[in-house]
Amino acid sequence: MSNSKRVTVLMGGISSEREVSLDSGNNVVEALRAFGHNATPLDAVADLGALVAQLKEQKPDVVFNALHGRFGEDGCIQGILEWMHLPYTHSGVRASATAMDKAAARAVFLTAGLPVAQGTVIAIEELSKADPLPVPYVVKPLSEGSSVGVSIVRTSSASVRQSIVDAWHYGPQALVEEFIPGREITVGVMADRALTITDITPTPGAGHDFYDYAAKYTAGGSAHVLPAQIDPDIAQQALRIAVAAHEALGCAGASRSDFRLDDTGTGPARLVLLEVNTQPGMTKTSLLPEQAAYCGISYPELCGWLVEQALTTK
Repeated sequence: MSNSKRVTVLMGGISSEREVSLDSGNNVVEALRAFGHNATPLDAVADLGALVAQLKEQKPDVVFNALHGRFGEDGCIQGILEWMHLPYTHSGVRASATAMDKAAARAVFLTAGLPVAQGTVIAIEELSKADPLPVPYVVKPLSEGSSVGVSIVRTSSASVRQSIVDAWHYGPQALVEEFIPGREITVGVMADRALTITDITPTPGAGHDFYDYAAKYTAGGSAHVLPAQIDPDIAQQALRIAVAAHEALGCAGASRSDFRLDDTGTGPARLVLLEVNTQPGMTKTSLLPEQAAYCGISYPELCGWLVEQALTTK
């Protein structure tokens, strides 16, 4: 292949999403090799000096960032790669850091006029004292991905709130948002193009109260319907909002916007933007590759496109 590149695929890392990242990274390495690139895996372990030394030794033309979660998705590794003058896939420092901080992302979405749920940031200790919002509501870590640490409080119960506080290890604050009934849908974006809409339903009887970590990454944990069978006007709105959110955050390469669609009542359906993922999963059950395939873009082509984007936009 005449345009073959040396690509270091960063994977693993030290976040709560390490295992998923290893799965993503190994898939990417295989795909890039099939595409003709010289792809080398590199586990981003806690020893930063060793990581930098290995990157210098490998001398990649481009780094494929297959890390998920903190330190890989929040601008930290992006800053190191910028310092080393290494092109890398997906979003840059500012977009990555903003998207990973749910409170900061909410502020950007509100400024851009995009629909978000009613919510507030609280000190996690405050949760044990009283309900911060009318039930049901959702408690989320500010800076975790893949629904790690997310709880839905459905009844006003001091013991339920206290159990969340006791198990909490995601920092001193939490984002609390109203619970939006209805469907979970998601839209992948490549540059300025929205791909399609996937309707996600956790598999009944599999023990998933919502589209949690296990439902995301366990085979058979959820059912994906694409394109989602929803009102055409709502579908167009979701596609537009996904691109607008991508642009408002300053994302690059690919992203994925997650929504709740409340179409449970008799009135107009309500579409709410939950978050933007700047490092969408690349596992065999992941949503972005599935949407790309629906649009005629194979997994190797998706990975190759991300490499090309990294080389031409940074």
